[in-house]
Amino acid sequence: MTLPQNPRPLQLAVVGHTNTGKTSLLRTLTRNPRFGDVSDSPGTTRHVEGTRLLVNGQPLVELYDTPGLEDGMALLDYIEQQLVGGERLDGPDQIARFLDSPESQGRFEQEARVLRALLECDAGLYVVDVRDPVLAKHKDELNLLARCGHPLLPVLNFTHSPQQRLGEWREAMGRMGLHAIVEFDTVAPALDGETQLYEKLSLLMDEHAGLLRQLSANVVEQQALRRQDALHLIADMVIDIAALRLSAEARSEALERAARALRHLVREREQRCVEALLKRYNFDRSTYPEHAMPLQGERWEMDLFHPEALKEVGIHVTKGVAAGAVAGATLDALTAGTSLGAGALLGATVGGLWQGVDKWGKRLYGKLKGFQELTVDDAVLRLLIVRQLALLSALERRGHAARHPITLAADILTERSGAMTPDDQMTDGAVSPERDATDPARADAETQPSSAPDYRKERLPEPVDAARAHPQWSALSDSYSPGPQRDRVVDALTRELAKNIQHTITA
Repeated sequence: MTLPQNPRPLQLAVVGHTNTGKTSLLRTLTRNPRFGDVSDSPGTTRHVEGTRLLVNGQPLVELYDTPGLEDGMALLDYIEQQLVGGERLDGPDQIARFLDSPESQGRFEQEARVLRALLECDAGLYVVDVRDPVLAKHKDELNLLARCGHPLLPVLNFTHSPQQRLGEWREAMGRMGLHAIVEFDTVAPALDGETQLYEKLSLLMDEHAGLLRQLSANVVEQQALRRQDALHLIADMVIDIAALRLSAEARSEALERAARALRHLVREREQRCVEALLKRYNFDRSTYPEHAMPLQGERWEMDLFHPEALKEVGIHVTKGVAAGAVAGATLDALTAGTSLGAGALLGATVGGLWQGVDKWGKRLYGKLKGFQELTVDDAVLRLLIVRQLALLSALERRGHAARHPITLAADILTERSGAMTPDDQMTDGAVSPERDATDPARADAETQPSSAPDYRKERLPEPVDAARAHPQWSALSDSYSPGPQRDRVVDALTRELAKNIQHTITA
């Protein structure tokens, strides 16, 4: 994106009554959960604090967080009492007179900070908590702010709350001549919430419309980049886990140890993916606390006859048809009936396998010596994919002012095909007592898979099948050997997952 050289940043004051979510708005717009102090106690912000929105390292907008207005009604009375003898002063002159008075350093010191900031800025964002009733004090605040002579855009916050009074607030704003209004829930903003805000501002400030369009376009671009990076992180994790194999002696205690090691590796890999997703969306670990995920249904077979494995070793199948029956019989006898595959081996298939013995020799030898290989079951892979896509969907919709952790409902995380027993189901579905059951971030997570291709039921994507036949693609393995083919498979899975999440987000 080409930007004009060193344009003057647009300066916006974030104003409003105390405890309406002004700092929360700034946290969400800047994607910085550590900006300022957020608390349920009134008057948390006691001074003006600024931050910038950058595009390609260039500041386009400066935002100033201001203290809450606490006594606007009394201040409006005071200002009007200063008009004596039929004196006529316009709004900005009235505010300037007040700021020069001793009262601006005393009784109305906090209001003076707000008004001074608005006078020095190009416009104001008036943040409203739409759960509150419309009171006379709000109207007097708006009357007071309007006297600064700068554009004012009301930002209606907490619009997803069941206690919201959107209709009342829209009507009240209209009666005061404020018809450009934006709904922006700072806890769970709409995906196009930021672009709507900048579009509404451009209607009020046509001289800055070009700059605001650039900022809006950058918001969309960065959103797409975050999503692409996140999907690639998930795809890389899935390939690592799908390709993972652990070998163990075919004794119960050895297999149990290997199964525990497998679970440990998978859990650690998933947690690393979770942490990478949180970091990419600029959240910390408290956003999504670590949960143990029970993994059931490990694959106890060597899985040499997976379709993708047959492609690898079956290049010469046509040449091995004649030898297939003999090779199959010999191989079956050597394994003393242990299953290299489920059911009888077809001659052509085994012929291809026999000719590929150089590639698979070590695994075959291990099988003949009584070793088994463990891999993660398809049901578990489906569960991992659904779980990560649900988390990604929740992160996409989460504002940086949200303070409760993300919880994913149990019906999302449970493989519905029956692979998971009731005792195996996750505990993640328990909703935090502090979290409202109507919270949109949770609702979004709960409904995510229902409107998208359902990996709980449908066949796993082809790139996952490909990884099954390539244990060297797993970064969890000592024999990890990445290469261009693995990169292509990860990219293919990323594209496949993108169809799922795009369908989910736009549904």
